[in-house]
Amino acid sequence: MNRIPFTELHRALSQALVKLCFESSKADACARLFTETTCDGVYSHGVNRFPRFVAMVRSGTVDVKGEAERIGYFGALERWDGNRGVGNLNAQACMSRTIELARLHGIGCVSLRNTNHWMRGGSYGWQAVEAGLIGVCWTNTMPNLPPWGGIDASIGNNPLVIGVPRRNGHVVLDIAMSQFSYGALASHRSRGELLSVDGGFDTEGHLTRDPAAIEESQRPLPIGYWKGSGLAVMLDLIAATVSMGRATHEIANDPLKETAISQMFIAIHPAALGPQDQMEQIADEVVSSLHRCRPVSEDKPVRYPGEQTLLIRAENLKLGIPVDSEIWEQILAI
Repeated sequence: MNRIPFTELHRALSQALVKLCFESSKADACARLFTETTCDGVYSHGVNRFPRFVAMVRSGTVDVKGEAERIGYFGALERWDGNRGVGNLNAQACMSRTIELARLHGIGCVSLRNTNHWMRGGSYGWQAVEAGLIGVCWTNTMPNLPPWGGIDASIGNNPLVIGVPRRNGHVVLDIAMSQFSYGALASHRSRGELLSVDGGFDTEGHLTRDPAAIEESQRPLPIGYWKGSGLAVMLDLIAATVSMGRATHEIANDPLKETAISQMFIAIHPAALGPQDQMEQIADEVVSSLHRCRPVSEDKPVRYPGEQTLLIRAENLKLGIPVDSEIWEQILAI
């Protein structure tokens, strides 16, 4: 494992993307999103996913020339088409537009169809809170999660992100509809670690903490059992109907061909109603109530969503970002 400085990793990824026919400005922006994701400790959706992203660019699944464009609007609600462009850049552009709408109307909502994998969904929650707004976004995915009571993967794990701004540390929740994402399963397997709690079923239908057994069965456990399954369905329905795009059952069940997916971005500008200081106080009191809670283990204090991210970010900026040696060599080879 290498520790790579932020600027060096960003530069290497950007140069690799230029070699893949990205315009320099798009290469820089896309590389920064990959670098920030890895710096924040979401390794499964940062550089660890970069080789798959490169394969999708080379196969033409991701069109490096494609860009998101507005195709319909009504007040604070807009519909965009991603033209199968770079997923993280399309998502960033749509959240930027959502923020603009929220500053104009108090709330903004952009639906996006025909786009590609957005990599770390949390990136766009952080984008909203760093602009001082509440952000909510989600995406559908290829069918990779069985509905509750079923065996076949027919719903998506449909990541959901909710962010609330706070001067003393933004609160950002980034979750998939499965107890562990496939990226998290792969990370645990590669480290030879069992999951902390049951994460799915093995091929015989027994709950297990073995990530390899869950990958083999393709039966990860929905969060909240039937509740997570139902939530995944509803997120898919909203994203597909509002964007008039594809629903999960219409998306190829192949990670290298997972394209033309549908997404939603919402931003809320509560300061438009004021007062900002009072809202900050409410957020601080919520966080304080969590910190006052007695932890199960004294060496593991209760944290709010996003607090661990800030700690990992600070450590990786100081020491360098951990990058698997094999993946680092692949990046340099490009």
